[in-house]
Amino acid sequence: MLLLLSLLWAATPGPMVGQGAGALRPVALETGDLIFHRSASRQSQAIQLATHSPWSHVGIVFVGPKQTVVLEASATVRFTPLSTFLARGQGGHYQVWRRSDRPDGLRPKEAERLWKEGRRTVGTAYDWAFGWDDQRLYCSELAHKLYQRAFGITLVEPRPLAEYDLSHPKVQAKLQERYGDALPLDEPVVAPADLLTAPGLVMVAEG
Repeated sequence: MLLLLSLLWAATPGPMVGQGAGALRPVALETGDLIFHRSASRQSQAIQLATHSPWSHVGIVFVGPKQTVVLEASATVRFTPLSTFLARGQGGHYQVWRRSDRPDGLRPKEAERLWKEGRRTVGTAYDWAFGWDDQRLYCSELAHKLYQRAFGITLVEPRPLAEYDLSHPKVQAKLQERYGDALPLDEPVVAPADLLTAPGLVMVAEG
């Protein structure tokens, strides 16, 4: 049953994206694509300032026969309809990135593994403290770990929290709110912006 469901997810073209100002040709979304947007959450601006990037949230696309959804870590890890995910992004802006060695999408068995690993994470609480254990997950940690577990691919190496730009007052205020005086500067972190530097990913659409 899992194999059949996975084949259905993999075989159906997703909606066309990439018709915005980015001048990329419209492409069909594929299972496994990473889709980024500018979250409207309270922590979004702090993430953007600390990472020097406009993108503060990422999810993993799953294309089904009737609906395309995004697996994301929000309040919990959950599947969200693509239209809902895009509508929550500031200004409706987004970017879609794909494995460079799979320009036409994942192979069926790869999609099956990704689906299986993704389903295991559903219901996991969101990690407001950005820890690297699996008890809670944040968005880019989820994407990073799913790629590792499904494909054996390490997109980027996590880096210590101290390596991000923590100097802005809004970043410092958010850190104080989360950690008080016990700032975990050595905690490994993968931010959404870090995934954009992964050598195995290429941008295929934006809007």
